[in-house]
Amino acid sequence: MMVGMAAEETHTKTPTRTQTRTRTGTTERDPATSEATRALTGWPMRLLVVGIVLSAFNLRPAITSLGALLEEVRDGLGMSGSVAGLLTSVPPLCFAVFGVTAPRLARRFGPAAVVCAGMAAIATGLLVRPFAGSTPAFLAASALALMGIAVSNVLMPVIVKRWFPDRVGSMTGLYSMALALGTSTAAAATVPLTDALGGSWQTGLAVWSALAVAAVLPWIPFVRGRGAGSAAEASGAGDRGEAPAAEAPARDAASGKAAHARGEAGPARLRITRSRTAWALAVFFGLQATAAYITMGWMAQVFRDAGVAASTAGVLLAVTMVMGVPLAFVIPRLATRLPQQGPIVLALGVCGLAGYAGLYFAPAGGAWAWAVLLGISNCSFPLALTMVGMRARSGPGVAQLSAFAQSTGYLISIPGPLLVGILYQHTGGWGVPIALMAALMLPQMVVGCLAGRDRTVEDEAAV
Repeated sequence: MMVGMAAEETHTKTPTRTQTRTRTGTTERDPATSEATRALTGWPMRLLVVGIVLSAFNLRPAITSLGALLEEVRDGLGMSGSVAGLLTSVPPLCFAVFGVTAPRLARRFGPAAVVCAGMAAIATGLLVRPFAGSTPAFLAASALALMGIAVSNVLMPVIVKRWFPDRVGSMTGLYSMALALGTSTAAAATVPLTDALGGSWQTGLAVWSALAVAAVLPWIPFVRGRGAGSAAEASGAGDRGEAPAAEAPARDAASGKAAHARGEAGPARLRITRSRTAWALAVFFGLQATAAYITMGWMAQVFRDAGVAASTAGVLLAVTMVMGVPLAFVIPRLATRLPQQGPIVLALGVCGLAGYAGLYFAPAGGAWAWAVLLGISNCSFPLALTMVGMRARSGPGVAQLSAFAQSTGYLISIPGPLLVGILYQHTGGWGVPIALMAALMLPQMVVGCLAGRDRTVEDEAAV
Protein backbone atom coordinates (compact mmCIF):
# COMPACT_ATOMS: atom_id res chain seq x y z
CA MET A 1 0.00 0.00 0.00
CA MET A 2 1.32 3.41 1.02
CA VAL A 3 5.01 2.96 0.70
CA GLY A 4 7.68 5.58 0.98
CA MET A 5 6.17 7.52 3.90
CA ALA A 6 9.69 8.57 4.68
CA ALA A 7 10.90 12.13 4.97
CA GLU A 8 10.61 14.27 1.86
CA GLU A 9 13.22 13.25 -0.68
CA THR A 10 16.11 15.24 -2.11
CA HIS A 11 17.07 14.57 -5.69
CA THR A 12 20.37 14.22 -7.49
CA LYS A 13 20.11 14.24 -11.28
CA THR A 14 22.41 12.43 -13.67
CA PRO A 15 22.24 12.36 -17.45
CA THR A 16 20.46 8.97 -17.42
CA ARG A 17 18.18 8.86 -14.40
CA THR A 18 17.00 10.61 -11.26
CA GLN A 19 17.83 9.24 -7.83
CA THR A 20 15.81 9.78 -4.69
CA ARG A 21 17.88 9.73 -1.54
CA THR A 22 16.57 8.54 1.81
CA ARG A 23 18.44 7.69 4.98
CA THR A 24 18.23 3.95 4.23
CA GLY A 25 19.30 3.93 0.61
CA THR A 26 18.58 5.08 -2.92
CA THR A 27 15.34 4.72 -4.85
CA GLU A 28 15.80 4.97 -8.59
CA ARG A 29 13.18 6.74 -10.69
CA ASP A 30 12.99 6.37 -14.44
CA PRO A 31 13.32 9.63 -16.39
CA ALA A 32 10.04 8.92 -18.19
CA THR A 33 8.27 9.04 -14.85
CA SER A 34 9.70 12.50 -14.23
CA GLU A 35 8.53 13.53 -17.69
CA ALA A 36 5.01 12.30 -16.92
CA THR A 37 5.13 14.23 -13.66
CA ARG A 38 6.02 17.45 -15.45
CA ALA A 39 3.21 16.84 -17.94
CA LEU A 40 0.62 16.52 -15.19
CA THR A 41 -0.03 20.17 -14.34
CA GLY A 42 -2.95 22.54 -14.05
CA TRP A 43 -6.43 21.09 -13.86
CA PRO A 44 -5.34 17.44 -14.41
CA MET A 45 -3.13 17.58 -11.34
CA ARG A 46 -5.83 19.25 -9.23
CA LEU A 47 -8.40 16.74 -10.43
CA LEU A 48 -6.05 13.87 -9.62
CA VAL A 49 -5.57 15.19 -6.07
CA VAL A 50 -9.36 15.36 -5.65
CA GLY A 51 -9.64 11.81 -6.96
CA ILE A 52 -7.00 10.54 -4.54
CA VAL A 53 -8.64 12.22 -1.55
CA LEU A 54 -12.18 11.07 -2.40
CA SER A 55 -11.00 7.54 -3.12
CA ALA A 56 -9.05 7.32 0.13
CA PHE A 57 -12.11 8.58 2.00
CA ASN A 58 -14.11 5.64 0.57
CA LEU A 59 -11.67 2.87 1.50
CA ARG A 60 -13.15 2.09 4.95
CA PRO A 61 -16.83 3.22 5.31
CA ALA A 62 -17.98 -0.14 3.93
CA ILE A 63 -16.42 -1.72 7.02
CA THR A 64 -17.00 0.79 9.82
CA SER A 65 -20.59 1.62 8.84
CA LEU A 66 -21.39 -2.08 9.17
CA GLY A 67 -19.66 -2.26 12.55
CA ALA A 68 -21.88 0.51 13.88
CA LEU A 69 -25.06 -1.36 12.83
CA LEU A 70 -23.87 -4.94 13.23
CA GLU A 71 -26.51 -5.81 15.83
CA GLU A 72 -29.34 -4.56 13.60
CA VAL A 73 -27.91 -6.38 10.57
CA ARG A 74 -27.62 -9.62 12.56
CA ASP A 75 -31.21 -9.36 13.73
CA GLY A 76 -32.50 -8.40 10.28
CA LEU A 77 -30.76 -11.27 8.48
CA GLY A 78 -30.89 -13.80 11.31
CA MET A 79 -27.10 -14.10 11.63
CA SER A 80 -25.46 -16.05 14.42
CA GLY A 81 -22.39 -14.71 16.19
CA SER A 82 -20.18 -17.09 14.20
CA VAL A 83 -21.59 -15.88 10.88
CA ALA A 84 -21.16 -12.27 12.01
CA GLY A 85 -17.56 -13.14 12.81
CA LEU A 86 -17.21 -14.50 9.27
CA LEU A 87 -18.61 -11.21 7.98
CA THR A 88 -15.93 -9.25 9.84
CA SER A 89 -13.27 -11.55 8.36
CA VAL A 90 -14.36 -10.87 4.78
CA PRO A 91 -12.39 -7.57 4.42
CA PRO A 92 -8.89 -8.99 4.96
CA LEU A 93 -9.79 -12.06 2.88
CA CYS A 94 -10.84 -9.87 -0.04
CA PHE A 95 -7.78 -7.63 0.39
CA ALA A 96 -5.49 -10.68 0.22
CA VAL A 97 -7.27 -12.35 -2.71
CA PHE A 98 -8.10 -9.37 -4.91
CA GLY A 99 -5.25 -7.04 -3.99
CA VAL A 100 -2.66 -9.22 -5.71
CA THR A 101 -4.53 -8.82 -9.03
CA ALA A 102 -4.18 -5.03 -9.00
CA PRO A 103 -0.68 -4.76 -10.59
CA ARG A 104 -1.67 -7.02 -13.49
CA LEU A 105 -4.90 -5.11 -14.05
CA ALA A 106 -3.00 -1.83 -13.94
CA ARG A 107 -0.54 -3.02 -16.59
CA ARG A 108 -3.40 -3.96 -18.89
CA PHE A 109 -5.87 -1.10 -18.35
CA GLY A 110 -3.87 1.61 -16.54
CA PRO A 111 -3.98 2.33 -12.79
CA ALA A 112 -6.47 5.19 -13.07
CA ALA A 113 -8.97 3.04 -14.95
CA VAL A 114 -8.68 0.28 -12.35
CA VAL A 115 -9.16 2.72 -9.47
CA CYS A 116 -12.18 4.19 -11.25
CA ALA A 117 -13.63 0.70 -11.66
CA GLY A 118 -12.82 0.02 -8.01
CA MET A 119 -14.82 3.04 -6.88
CA ALA A 120 -17.72 1.90 -9.09
CA ALA A 121 -17.56 -1.57 -7.49
CA ILE A 122 -17.64 0.01 -4.04
CA ALA A 123 -20.68 2.11 -4.95
CA THR A 124 -22.52 -0.88 -6.44
CA GLY A 125 -21.75 -3.19 -3.54
CA LEU A 126 -22.77 -0.64 -0.90
CA LEU A 127 -26.02 0.10 -2.71
CA VAL A 128 -26.99 -3.53 -3.28
CA ARG A 129 -25.99 -5.29 -0.06
CA PRO A 130 -28.55 -3.76 2.37
CA PHE A 131 -31.41 -4.92 0.15
CA ALA A 132 -29.97 -8.33 -0.76
CA GLY A 133 -32.46 -10.09 1.52
CA SER A 134 -30.27 -13.01 2.66
CA THR A 135 -26.96 -13.59 4.38
CA PRO A 136 -25.19 -15.15 1.34
CA ALA A 137 -26.33 -12.29 -0.91
CA PHE A 138 -25.26 -9.75 1.72
CA LEU A 139 -21.82 -11.37 1.86
CA ALA A 140 -21.55 -11.41 -1.95
CA ALA A 141 -22.41 -7.72 -2.26
CA SER A 142 -19.99 -6.91 0.55
CA ALA A 143 -17.28 -8.85 -1.31
CA LEU A 144 -17.95 -6.76 -4.45
CA ALA A 145 -17.41 -3.54 -2.51
CA LEU A 146 -14.34 -4.96 -0.80
CA MET A 147 -12.91 -6.07 -4.14
CA GLY A 148 -13.02 -2.44 -5.25
CA ILE A 149 -11.36 -1.40 -2.01
CA ALA A 150 -8.67 -4.06 -2.41
CA VAL A 151 -7.45 -2.97 -5.85
CA SER A 152 -7.64 0.70 -4.87
CA ASN A 153 -5.67 -0.02 -1.69
CA VAL A 154 -2.79 -1.24 -3.82
CA LEU A 155 -2.92 1.20 -6.74
CA MET A 156 -3.67 4.52 -5.07
CA PRO A 157 -0.23 4.69 -3.41
CA VAL A 158 1.32 3.68 -6.74
CA ILE A 159 -0.35 6.70 -8.34
CA VAL A 160 0.90 8.94 -5.54
CA LYS A 161 4.45 7.68 -5.85
CA ARG A 162 4.53 7.93 -9.66
CA TRP A 163 2.86 11.29 -10.27
CA PHE A 164 3.94 13.07 -7.09
CA PRO A 165 7.48 11.71 -6.61
CA ASP A 166 8.74 14.97 -5.12
CA ARG A 167 5.87 15.10 -2.63
CA VAL A 168 5.46 11.48 -1.55
CA GLY A 169 5.50 12.36 2.16
CA SER A 170 2.95 15.16 1.98
CA MET A 171 0.66 13.36 -0.47
CA THR A 172 0.79 10.16 1.58
CA GLY A 173 -0.05 12.19 4.66
CA LEU A 174 -3.02 13.69 2.82
CA TYR A 175 -4.05 10.21 1.67
CA SER A 176 -3.74 8.80 5.20
CA MET A 177 -5.73 11.67 6.67
CA ALA A 178 -8.56 11.20 4.16
CA LEU A 179 -8.62 7.46 4.85
CA ALA A 180 -8.79 8.01 8.61
CA LEU A 181 -11.49 10.67 8.21
CA GLY A 182 -13.59 8.34 6.07
CA THR A 183 -13.17 5.56 8.60
CA SER A 184 -14.15 7.69 11.58
CA THR A 185 -16.94 9.59 9.81
CA ALA A 186 -18.72 6.39 8.84
CA ALA A 187 -18.38 5.04 12.37
CA ALA A 188 -19.75 8.21 13.98
CA ALA A 189 -22.45 9.19 11.49
CA THR A 190 -24.03 5.88 10.50
CA VAL A 191 -26.35 5.55 13.50
CA PRO A 192 -27.51 9.22 13.47
CA LEU A 193 -28.04 9.04 9.71
CA THR A 194 -30.04 5.85 10.13
CA ASP A 195 -32.26 7.52 12.74
CA ALA A 196 -32.68 10.63 10.60
CA LEU A 197 -33.65 8.57 7.54
CA GLY A 198 -36.41 6.66 9.29
CA GLY A 199 -34.56 4.10 11.42
CA SER A 200 -34.00 1.48 8.70
CA TRP A 201 -30.56 -0.11 8.84
CA GLN A 202 -30.80 -0.78 5.10
CA THR A 203 -31.00 2.93 4.36
CA GLY A 204 -28.30 3.71 6.91
CA LEU A 205 -25.87 1.40 5.11
CA ALA A 206 -26.91 2.27 1.54
CA VAL A 207 -26.38 6.01 1.99
CA TRP A 208 -22.59 5.54 1.89
CA SER A 209 -22.81 4.46 -1.74
CA ALA A 210 -23.38 8.11 -2.70
CA LEU A 211 -19.85 9.06 -1.62
CA ALA A 212 -18.42 6.21 -3.67
CA VAL A 213 -20.32 7.47 -6.73
CA ALA A 214 -18.77 10.89 -6.16
CA ALA A 215 -15.32 9.27 -6.04
CA VAL A 216 -15.83 7.76 -9.51
CA LEU A 217 -16.23 11.11 -11.23
CA PRO A 218 -12.70 12.61 -10.93
CA TRP A 219 -11.16 9.51 -12.51
CA ILE A 220 -13.29 9.51 -15.67
CA PRO A 221 -11.07 11.96 -17.64
CA PHE A 222 -8.07 9.70 -16.98
CA VAL A 223 -9.70 6.40 -17.98
CA ARG A 224 -9.21 6.71 -21.75
CA GLY A 225 -5.43 6.64 -21.45
CA ARG A 226 -3.29 3.96 -19.85
CA GLY A 227 -2.32 5.80 -16.71
CA ALA A 228 -3.28 8.52 -14.29
CA GLY A 229 -1.44 11.12 -16.26
CA SER A 230 -3.13 10.37 -19.52
CA ALA A 231 -5.27 13.51 -19.57
CA ALA A 232 -2.15 15.61 -19.61
CA GLU A 233 0.14 13.18 -21.41
CA ALA A 234 -2.22 12.79 -24.37
CA SER A 235 -0.96 16.04 -25.83
CA GLY A 236 2.47 15.93 -24.22
CA ALA A 237 4.48 12.80 -23.66
CA GLY A 238 2.36 10.77 -26.05
CA ASP A 239 3.12 13.09 -28.94
CA ARG A 240 6.80 12.76 -28.19
CA GLY A 241 6.61 9.02 -28.74
CA GLU A 242 7.27 8.05 -25.13
CA ALA A 243 6.13 4.71 -23.71
CA PRO A 244 2.80 4.76 -21.83
CA ALA A 245 2.83 4.61 -18.06
CA ALA A 246 1.51 1.07 -17.98
CA GLU A 247 4.68 -0.06 -19.76
CA ALA A 248 6.89 1.12 -16.90
CA PRO A 249 7.76 -2.42 -15.69
CA ALA A 250 9.05 -3.41 -19.12
CA ARG A 251 10.88 -0.10 -19.43
CA ASP A 252 12.46 -0.61 -16.01
CA ALA A 253 13.60 -4.09 -17.03
CA ALA A 254 15.12 -2.70 -20.22
CA SER A 255 16.88 0.08 -18.34
CA GLY A 256 18.24 -2.51 -15.91
CA LYS A 257 19.69 -4.52 -18.79
CA ALA A 258 21.17 -1.37 -20.30
CA ALA A 259 22.72 -0.47 -16.97
CA HIS A 260 24.24 -3.95 -16.74
CA ALA A 261 25.67 -3.59 -20.25
CA ARG A 262 27.28 -0.31 -19.21
CA GLY A 263 28.75 -1.95 -16.11
CA GLU A 264 26.34 -0.14 -13.80
CA ALA A 265 24.29 -1.75 -11.02
CA GLY A 266 20.69 -2.35 -12.02
CA PRO A 267 17.89 -3.26 -9.61
CA ALA A 268 18.66 -6.56 -7.86
CA ARG A 269 16.26 -9.46 -8.26
CA LEU A 270 14.97 -10.57 -4.89
CA ARG A 271 13.85 -13.83 -3.43
CA ILE A 272 11.73 -12.00 -0.92
CA THR A 273 10.86 -15.13 1.06
CA ARG A 274 14.54 -15.49 2.00
CA SER A 275 14.46 -12.23 3.92
CA ARG A 276 13.83 -12.48 7.66
CA THR A 277 12.99 -8.80 7.71
CA ALA A 278 10.32 -9.31 5.04
CA TRP A 279 8.74 -12.12 7.04
CA ALA A 280 8.86 -10.09 10.27
CA LEU A 281 7.24 -7.15 8.50
CA ALA A 282 4.55 -9.40 6.96
CA VAL A 283 3.66 -10.91 10.34
CA PHE A 284 3.67 -7.47 11.96
CA PHE A 285 1.38 -6.18 9.22
CA GLY A 286 -0.91 -9.17 9.68
CA LEU A 287 -1.20 -8.86 13.44
CA GLN A 288 -1.84 -5.11 13.36
CA ALA A 289 -4.48 -5.71 10.65
CA THR A 290 -6.06 -8.38 12.88
CA ALA A 291 -6.36 -5.86 15.71
CA ALA A 292 -7.69 -3.17 13.36
CA TYR A 293 -10.44 -5.33 11.82
CA ILE A 294 -11.48 -6.73 15.17
CA THR A 295 -11.75 -3.15 16.40
CA MET A 296 -13.71 -1.93 13.37
CA GLY A 297 -16.02 -4.94 13.40
CA TRP A 298 -16.63 -5.53 17.10
CA MET A 299 -15.65 -2.61 19.35
CA ALA A 300 -18.95 -0.77 18.99
CA GLN A 301 -20.71 -3.99 20.01
CA VAL A 302 -18.45 -4.33 23.05
CA PHE A 303 -19.54 -0.90 24.25
CA ARG A 304 -23.20 -1.55 23.44
CA ASP A 305 -23.18 -4.79 25.42
CA ALA A 306 -21.68 -2.85 28.33
CA GLY A 307 -24.70 -0.55 28.36
CA VAL A 308 -23.45 2.30 26.18
CA ALA A 309 -26.06 3.79 23.81
CA ALA A 310 -25.76 2.78 20.15
CA SER A 311 -25.06 6.32 18.94
CA THR A 312 -22.41 6.84 21.64
CA ALA A 313 -20.80 3.50 20.79
CA GLY A 314 -20.52 4.66 17.19
CA VAL A 315 -18.86 7.89 18.28
CA LEU A 316 -16.44 5.92 20.46
CA LEU A 317 -15.48 3.83 17.46
CA ALA A 318 -15.06 7.05 15.48
CA VAL A 319 -12.72 8.42 18.18
CA THR A 320 -10.61 5.30 17.83
CA MET A 321 -10.45 5.68 14.08
CA VAL A 322 -9.86 9.44 14.02
CA MET A 323 -6.69 9.10 16.09
CA GLY A 324 -5.09 8.08 12.82
CA VAL A 325 -5.53 11.57 11.37
CA PRO A 326 -2.84 13.43 13.35
CA LEU A 327 -0.69 10.40 14.08
CA ALA A 328 -0.50 9.46 10.39
CA PHE A 329 1.67 12.58 10.01
CA VAL A 330 3.62 12.30 13.26
CA ILE A 331 4.57 8.62 13.39
CA PRO A 332 6.09 8.26 9.90
CA ARG A 333 8.21 11.37 10.34
CA LEU A 334 9.38 10.19 13.75
CA ALA A 335 10.10 6.70 12.42
CA THR A 336 12.37 8.01 9.66
CA ARG A 337 14.45 9.91 12.21
CA LEU A 338 15.21 6.83 14.32
CA PRO A 339 17.83 4.19 13.45
CA GLN A 340 15.36 1.52 14.62
CA GLN A 341 11.58 1.66 14.94
CA GLY A 342 11.32 -0.83 17.80
CA PRO A 343 10.67 1.83 20.47
CA ILE A 344 7.64 3.11 18.53
CA VAL A 345 6.35 -0.45 18.13
CA LEU A 346 6.63 -1.00 21.89
CA ALA A 347 4.95 2.30 22.75
CA LEU A 348 1.99 1.53 20.49
CA GLY A 349 1.78 -2.00 21.88
CA VAL A 350 1.67 -0.77 25.47
CA CYS A 351 -1.22 1.56 24.55
CA GLY A 352 -3.05 -1.41 23.05
CA LEU A 353 -2.53 -3.58 26.12
CA ALA A 354 -3.78 -0.75 28.36
CA GLY A 355 -6.85 -0.28 26.17
CA TYR A 356 -7.72 -3.97 26.24
CA ALA A 357 -7.26 -4.07 30.01
CA GLY A 358 -9.70 -1.20 30.29
CA LEU A 359 -12.26 -2.95 28.08
CA TYR A 360 -11.93 -6.06 30.22
CA PHE A 361 -12.31 -4.48 33.65
CA ALA A 362 -14.43 -1.32 33.06
CA PRO A 363 -15.70 -1.10 29.46
CA ALA A 364 -18.31 1.58 30.14
CA GLY A 365 -16.65 3.46 32.99
CA GLY A 366 -13.56 4.51 31.05
CA ALA A 367 -14.90 4.07 27.55
CA TRP A 368 -13.46 7.31 26.16
CA ALA A 369 -9.97 6.56 27.51
CA TRP A 370 -10.01 3.02 26.09
CA ALA A 371 -11.14 4.36 22.70
CA VAL A 372 -8.22 6.81 22.61
CA LEU A 373 -5.66 4.20 23.70
CA LEU A 374 -6.83 1.68 21.13
CA GLY A 375 -6.84 4.41 18.48
CA ILE A 376 -3.20 5.16 19.25
CA SER A 377 -2.38 1.44 19.11
CA ASN A 378 -4.07 1.09 15.72
CA CYS A 379 -1.56 3.57 14.31
CA SER A 380 0.72 0.59 13.84
CA PHE A 381 -0.73 0.69 10.31
CA PRO A 382 1.06 3.86 9.10
CA LEU A 383 4.15 2.66 10.95
CA ALA A 384 4.07 -0.62 9.01
CA LEU A 385 3.73 1.27 5.74
CA THR A 386 6.63 3.50 6.66
CA MET A 387 8.82 0.52 7.45
CA VAL A 388 7.97 -1.00 4.06
CA GLY A 389 9.53 2.05 2.44
CA MET A 390 12.54 1.98 4.76
CA ARG A 391 13.39 -1.71 4.57
CA ALA A 392 14.18 -1.64 0.83
CA ARG A 393 16.61 0.54 -1.10
CA SER A 394 15.27 0.36 -4.64
CA GLY A 395 11.88 1.13 -6.15
CA PRO A 396 11.37 -2.46 -7.36
CA GLY A 397 12.43 -3.70 -3.92
CA VAL A 398 9.85 -1.49 -2.22
CA ALA A 399 7.12 -2.71 -4.57
CA GLN A 400 8.05 -6.36 -4.06
CA LEU A 401 8.26 -5.99 -0.28
CA SER A 402 4.96 -4.11 -0.14
CA ALA A 403 3.14 -6.78 -2.16
CA PHE A 404 4.59 -9.58 -0.05
CA ALA A 405 4.02 -7.93 3.32
CA GLN A 406 0.45 -6.89 2.54
CA SER A 407 -0.77 -10.06 0.83
CA THR A 408 0.79 -12.30 3.48
CA GLY A 409 -0.30 -9.98 6.27
CA TYR A 410 -3.93 -9.86 5.18
CA LEU A 411 -3.98 -13.66 4.95
CA ILE A 412 -2.68 -13.84 8.52
CA SER A 413 -5.39 -11.44 9.70
CA ILE A 414 -8.36 -13.43 8.33
CA PRO A 415 -8.98 -15.80 11.29
CA GLY A 416 -8.91 -13.11 14.00
CA PRO A 417 -12.33 -11.43 13.61
CA LEU A 418 -13.96 -14.81 12.90
CA LEU A 419 -12.46 -16.33 16.04
CA VAL A 420 -13.64 -13.38 18.11
CA GLY A 421 -17.20 -13.92 16.86
CA ILE A 422 -17.07 -17.63 17.69
CA LEU A 423 -15.69 -16.99 21.18
CA TYR A 424 -18.29 -14.29 21.79
CA GLN A 425 -21.13 -16.62 20.82
CA HIS A 426 -19.91 -19.62 22.81
CA THR A 427 -18.80 -17.81 25.98
CA GLY A 428 -21.68 -15.34 26.08
CA GLY A 429 -19.46 -12.37 26.85
CA TRP A 430 -16.39 -10.39 25.92
CA GLY A 431 -13.88 -11.58 28.55
CA VAL A 432 -12.28 -14.33 26.48
CA PRO A 433 -12.29 -12.41 23.16
CA ILE A 434 -10.63 -9.39 24.80
CA ALA A 435 -8.04 -11.66 26.41
CA LEU A 436 -7.29 -13.05 22.94
CA MET A 437 -6.84 -9.54 21.54
CA ALA A 438 -4.39 -8.68 24.32
CA ALA A 439 -2.49 -11.94 23.82
CA LEU A 440 -2.03 -11.21 20.10
CA MET A 441 -0.52 -7.84 20.96
CA LEU A 442 2.56 -9.52 22.49
CA PRO A 443 3.84 -11.27 19.32
CA GLN A 444 2.96 -8.12 17.38
CA MET A 445 5.41 -6.19 19.55
CA VAL A 446 8.12 -8.84 19.10
CA VAL A 447 7.95 -9.08 15.29
CA GLY A 448 7.53 -5.31 15.03
CA CYS A 449 10.86 -4.83 16.80
CA LEU A 450 12.47 -7.35 14.44
CA ALA A 451 11.00 -5.59 11.40
CA GLY A 452 12.19 -2.25 12.73
CA ARG A 453 15.89 -3.12 12.67
CA ASP A 454 18.06 -0.99 10.39
CA ARG A 455 18.57 -3.36 7.44
CA THR A 456 17.19 -3.90 3.95
CA VAL A 457 15.68 -6.84 2.11
CA GLU A 458 18.18 -6.38 -0.73
CA ASP A 459 20.98 -7.36 1.66
CA GLU A 460 19.09 -10.47 2.79
CA ALA A 461 17.30 -11.69 -0.35
CA ALA A 462 19.24 -10.58 -3.43
CA VAL A 463 19.62 -13.33 -6.05
